[in-house]
Amino acid sequence: MWIEMEDEFIARCGIADKYLYKMDIIEFVDFPDVDIVVRMGEKVGIAESDKDIFEIHSPVSGRIVELNKLLEKDPSLINSDTYGEGWIYKIDVKEPNELRDLMHEDQYYEFLERGGDI
Repeated sequence: MWIEMEDEFIARCGIADKYLYKMDIIEFVDFPDVDIVVRMGEKVGIAESDKDIFEIHSPVSGRIVELNKLLEKDPSLINSDTYGEGWIYKIDVKEPNELRDLMHEDQYYEFLERGGDI
C-alpha cells in the first residue's frame, strides 16, 4: 500500500504500482466502510483481477473518511493512474507517529532490489 498526506490529518491510500504487475488489470474493489476505525495493518478490503486477489491493509491507524467512487465504474484506474485517480480511500490519521515506521518510496525500491518480497 501507499499513503500520501493531503493535509495535516487526511491521507489518500492505494496499491503500490510495484505490486500491480503481479495482478494484471484490477476488475473489482471491495471497499472498506466509511466511518470505521481501523488499526495499522488491519484488512480493510480487497482488489481483484483475473490473476489474483489482493487484500487491502491500512498502512496507518485512523478513521476511513472517503472512498474513491470512480473505482466503482472503472477499477482499472488503479492500474492506469495509481497515484492519481487510482487512490482507494482516504483516512483521518489518528497515530501520526506510525508514518515514521513506513518506508519511503526510495527505501521501498531499495528493499525490492535487495530481494525483499512485495
